[in-house]
Amino acid sequence: MASERIAIEAVSIEIDGGRFEAKAVAGQPFEVAADIFCDGHDTIAAALVWRPKGGTELAEVPMLPVENDRWGGTLTLPENGWYECSIIAWRDLFAAWRKEVIKKQAVGQMIGLELEEGRRIIEKTLAQGAASSEDRAVLEKLLHDDAQQAGAGDDADVQAARFARLKDPAIAEVMQRNDLRDSLTRYKMLPVFADRKAAAFSAWYEIMPRSQSGDVNRHGTFADVIPRLPYIRDLGFDVLYFPPIHPIGKTNRKGRNNSLRAEEGDPGSPYAIGSAEGGHDAIHPELGTFDDFRRLVDAAKDHGLEIALDFAIQCSPDHPWIKEHPEWFDWRPDGSIKFAENPPKKYEDIVNVHFYRDALPSLWYTLRDVVLFWVEHGVRIFRVDNPHTKPFPFWEWMIAEVRAKDPGVIFLAEAFTRPKVMKRLAKVGYSQSYSYFTWRNEKQEITEYLTELTQEECREYMRPNFFVNTPDINPKFLQTSGRPGFRTRLVLAATLGGNYGVYNGYEICEAAAVPGKEEYLNSEKYEIRAWDMDQPGHIQDDIRLMNRLRQSHPALQEFTNLHFYEADNDNILAYGKQRGNDFVLIHVNLDPHNTQSFRFEVPMWKFGLPDEASVEVRDLIHGNSFTWHGKYQWLELEPQTRPYAIWQIFAPGVPR
Repeated sequence: MASERIAIEAVSIEIDGGRFEAKAVAGQPFEVAADIFCDGHDTIAAALVWRPKGGTELAEVPMLPVENDRWGGTLTLPENGWYECSIIAWRDLFAAWRKEVIKKQAVGQMIGLELEEGRRIIEKTLAQGAASSEDRAVLEKLLHDDAQQAGAGDDADVQAARFARLKDPAIAEVMQRNDLRDSLTRYKMLPVFADRKAAAFSAWYEIMPRSQSGDVNRHGTFADVIPRLPYIRDLGFDVLYFPPIHPIGKTNRKGRNNSLRAEEGDPGSPYAIGSAEGGHDAIHPELGTFDDFRRLVDAAKDHGLEIALDFAIQCSPDHPWIKEHPEWFDWRPDGSIKFAENPPKKYEDIVNVHFYRDALPSLWYTLRDVVLFWVEHGVRIFRVDNPHTKPFPFWEWMIAEVRAKDPGVIFLAEAFTRPKVMKRLAKVGYSQSYSYFTWRNEKQEITEYLTELTQEECREYMRPNFFVNTPDINPKFLQTSGRPGFRTRLVLAATLGGNYGVYNGYEICEAAAVPGKEEYLNSEKYEIRAWDMDQPGHIQDDIRLMNRLRQSHPALQEFTNLHFYEADNDNILAYGKQRGNDFVLIHVNLDPHNTQSFRFEVPMWKFGLPDEASVEVRDLIHGNSFTWHGKYQWLELEPQTRPYAIWQIFAPGVPR
């Protein structure tokens, strides 16, 4: 339209033209940026507008210029759920008039006509009839007093006195509240989903309930997990994650170390879901009953822990669905069912469903109802196995359906896959995503990858969960790095990311591997283990420290506030996070075998200080405080002693 003269472009929260939702966190500041500009040199103003999805009343938050026609604004969405957000911009006639007349008066020009123009803008503002009674009274008095001054003559002194009254900052505020909004331009409404905090900030600890009895000869139960809760909470975790807890099939059951042949008593892989005892809505009988599970969920809650479950859409050949719904599966020409083959891996203990043909829509509804079934049993967090092998439309539909019942349900996508596939899963609704962090070990590749995740468009919709290890992945770095490497990767995961996860055994530096593979020897996926987490060399204290710092420092509770800083050693990663007055600087030795010395920069500019200034610092590991003088400092990190350093820097005037 001709009246919409303002250009609004490159809106940060516009994902694929508004096709997908940007992500926010309920109750936390949410930043929106856009390019906003107009023809000529007019003064413009802009604001964010938002409302709950389906609402009618728009709330408004001012935006401010950042640089080079880039504007930014911050809003706080109050509750977990869907919202619509947009940007409006307009020509601010009074601000433009005020700025122009200040320039003219400064060079000694007469401003009689300009004063009349200012009066007319104020009169037009009053004529809108939108001003409050208080603001109307202020503007009417202003016009009355100005008319009296104008009657005293039109020399330079009178003009100066009149303009002094008209340009008063208090008047500017009143005019801004009641702006004429000339050439008002509106951008389209864009979808935003506000998650609960646990979607963006969480620490996961993974265990297999069947290994919690303390005896390799006795299958663990939910009741055995309850005594483990104080230990897990004492480490500082807030999410306790279980792989599948459903009945396990016997056909083609896997044996120890992924053997294709099980021996008597081998428990099988929990991912071979389904037997005569039931499927995805059943519990493995040796774990306990639904009453036992409810007692565990309640006990976990009492310890500040949420239970997360694995949602794995695959079936043992014994799963009841195969007989009840053969149309959901693929069958070979000889009438046999098609296994989930992935050469050279052998997955003959599971078969996959397909999502189309005669499986649509009945399978989709059934899978949705499985998730809702567990939600009714107190589970609101799901780690989804291999979501990249299932259709994107299914996930988009299913996640929306579940959130319509409970918007606080969180989904973690376990998808170590191609970058665009990983990002698409985040777009269609996943709250968190596995990432390539597990295989990023060098300074350059960590810096490049984290810069992509925190600075590019994906920062608006993809939230990584930095798992240091999983039952499926025993990273090569950990196999060869010893205890220092475990401490290094822990610190990186816990402080680089908002979400991170640990599979039990990490705290005792478990690294025995199948030769030549990133797989655990004597994997818990195929046998019952008994764990001694207090054996010499454990890193429980490091885990406690990381989780305590995460909870006590707001800067560490965000992800996209990450910035990398200079350290003149390729084995040292230096980075920091800031939120308000809380600034945390971190140095990590990426070399688990050698001591590294380095010079590093103190980001004085973050505090508006010159390079030669001094700042107060607290060592967050040892608790002592001191002063750094100047921008550059020296440090040495010895991997066996402590391969990392964490500092809190205090801005001038901020109490320690």
